[in-house]
Amino acid sequence: MKKLFLLSIALIGFAISSNAQSISENALGLRLGDSNGFGAEISYQRALGDNNRLELDLGWRDGNDEDGYKLTGLYQWVFPLDGDFNWYVGAGGGIADKINTFVFAAGNIGIEYSFEIPLLLSLDFRPEIDFGDDSPNNDDLDFDIALGIRYQF
Repeated sequence: MKKLFLLSIALIGFAISSNAQSISENALGLRLGDSNGFGAEISYQRALGDNNRLELDLGWRDGNDEDGYKLTGLYQWVFPLDGDFNWYVGAGGGIADKINTFVFAAGNIGIEYSFEIPLLLSLDFRPEIDFGDDSPNNDDLDFDIALGIRYQF
């Protein structure tokens, strides 16, 4: 009975691992959202394994009344949903300068679709909390929703 149980667990594990899809090695594109007043962000994703990656985003604003930048780094875990659909969750933080320089912590959750062509579309939600006396949000929580369009290579 013990051997049958171990064999069953091994077969289930093999079936799950053979069904998992690996993520693209690299993806480069834009993350388009409100981005706390920073506008569009240049976004780069680098696979660190079959189901995790690092995402780096750089946003900037150069306008009449406001200038600033925002650099975000996130570690993400990616899980298959169905076919080429994935969902992901991550955590990280960054540094920004809008009126004053400040640091922030960020979470991330989203869905993505990988096309047959090297195109990756995503929709994500990123709550952020600012820290420090120079924070424009006075240590407040900010919610960011964005559409990502990335070229995979």
